[in-house]
Amino acid sequence: MRIPSALVPRCPVCGREMATNLRVDNAFVEDDGWRAAARRYADFLDRTEKARTLFLDLGSGWNTPGIFKVPFWRMTLRRPEARYACVNLEPDQLPAELGDRAAHVASDIGAALARLA
Repeated sequence: MRIPSALVPRCPVCGREMATNLRVDNAFVEDDGWRAAARRYADFLDRTEKARTLFLDLGSGWNTPGIFKVPFWRMTLRRPEARYACVNLEPDQLPAELGDRAAHVASDIGAALARLA
């Protein structure tokens, strides 16, 4: 799993190694594009608050449950018409409060989506 150091991206200003834009420290970039996408997502959630909605969690694990799992669970609980489904090879622990409004599909994501198509 080694790559040549010449392939590591470098900052054009200071020359230091660049890192991926992940929420692992205080350097996460929330630029104009990120903020526009966040507004579109918030608008979607507002427009669909009373609609039948499936919160589909494709492969997220327990490394960062606060990004998808927990917010999806909370929205499903608040919305009577909402359902939550997780597609993941790993076993998942679904909150008991979701009852039959939640499902875990133990499958490869590609295979599951191919079957649905």
